[in-house]
Amino acid sequence: MIRRAGGIRSLDRVMSHRPLAPVFAGLRIGLHALFAGLLALVVVRVLLTGAGATPIVLAVALGAIYGAGAWIARGGRSSAGVVWVLALTVLWAALVWLVPEAAYLVFPLFFLYLHLLPGVTGPLAVVGATALTVAAFALHGGLTVGGVVGPVVGAGVALLIGLGYAALERRAAEREELMAELLATRDRLAAAEREQGTLAERGRLAREIHDTVAQGLSSIQMLLYAAERADATGPGLAHIRLARQTAAEGLAETRRFIRELAPPSLTQGLGPALERLARNWGEHAGVEVDIDVPGEVALPMDAQTALLRVAQGALANVAQHAAATRVRLILTTAGQAVRLIVADDGRGFDPDAPEARGGGTDSFGLRAMRERVDQLEGTIEVTSAPMAGTTVAVTLPSGGSG
Repeated sequence: MIRRAGGIRSLDRVMSHRPLAPVFAGLRIGLHALFAGLLALVVVRVLLTGAGATPIVLAVALGAIYGAGAWIARGGRSSAGVVWVLALTVLWAALVWLVPEAAYLVFPLFFLYLHLLPGVTGPLAVVGATALTVAAFALHGGLTVGGVVGPVVGAGVALLIGLGYAALERRAAEREELMAELLATRDRLAAAEREQGTLAERGRLAREIHDTVAQGLSSIQMLLYAAERADATGPGLAHIRLARQTAAEGLAETRRFIRELAPPSLTQGLGPALERLARNWGEHAGVEVDIDVPGEVALPMDAQTALLRVAQGALANVAQHAAATRVRLILTTAGQAVRLIVADDGRGFDPDAPEARGGGTDSFGLRAMRERVDQLEGTIEVTSAPMAGTTVAVTLPSGGSG
C-alpha cells in the first residue's frame, strides 16, 4: 500500500499505469464464457439423448456453484478458492461419468487449478483430471487414440498457457511496484525541490533586505545621531531625535524580519548551528564529540540548510546504528567548495551489502542525504567497514544553487 499524502489519488495514478489489467480481465471473461458454453453443450446433449434428470441436476448445480464463486478467482490463491475448485471438481467428475461431453469442461478447470491451487498442487491436479478424462472416454466409447491424445494435448496446452499467464502476472506486479516506487520518489523529489526553493527564496530575501533596507536604515540612524551631536541646541533637534528613534525602530523591525526569514537554527550562521547541533546531540546520546567548524561560512541558505540536515541525518544514524563512543564533525572550505565530514568509531557496516545500497529500510537516511546533496550538484562519500567505524563526507560547491 502507498502511504503518503493523497494516498488514494496516488493509488489511482498507479492503477492507471496498469496496461495489462485489461488483458487479465479479458482472459477471465473468456474463461467464464468457455465454461458456460461447454456446460450449455452438455445440457443440450442430455436433453437430446434423454439421459434422465440426474445429469441435468448435476449440470445445474455445477453451473450454480461456478457462477456463485467465480469472483473468488479474481483474488488469487486462497483457502476459499481451494474449496470452490474442489466442489467444482467433485460435481464435474460425477457428471463426466454420466455424460461423455462433460469431459470437455476439464479444459477451463485446468486453468482454475493452475491459478488457484498452490505450488505443484495445480499441475498435479491437471494430471489427475487428465487421467480421469481419459478414463471417462474409455468408459463411454472404449480406449482410443483420440480419447488419450486429446486430453493430454489439452493438458499440455493449458500448462503452457498457465505458466505464461503466471509469468505475465509476476511481471505486471513487478511493474506496478516499480511504478509505485517511481511515483513515490517523484513526489519526494518534488517536495524536496519545493522546500529547497522556499529556503533559497527566503535566504535571498533575507540577504537583500540586510544589504539594502537594513544597511540604509543603519546609515540613516548614524547620520541623524551625528547631526544630533553636532547641533545639540538647534531648533530642529527634537525632529532629528524623533527621526533617529524612528530609524532605530525600523532597523530593529527589519532585523526581526531577517531573523524570521532565515531558518531558526541558522540565524547565527552554519558554523554555530553545527556546533550547537553536535553539542546537544552529544549530551543527549552520551557520545564524545570533537567539533571543528569555522565561525562564518559564505554559503547560500539552501546549501547551509542542506549541510545542517545532512549532519543531523548522519548523527541520527550514529545514534541508531553505530554504538559509537566518539564522533568527529569537521567543516572545511577550500577554493570553490565546502566539505562536511561526520566520522564515528562505531561498529560500521558493509557498504556493498544490499541493505546499504538501498534494499533495506535502514538505508533511507543515506538515500535522503544523497538526494539532498544531488539537488545541489554536490557529492557524498560513505566509507565504512564492519567494526571499523563510518565516515560520511559531503562536498558542495560554495556557489550553491541559488
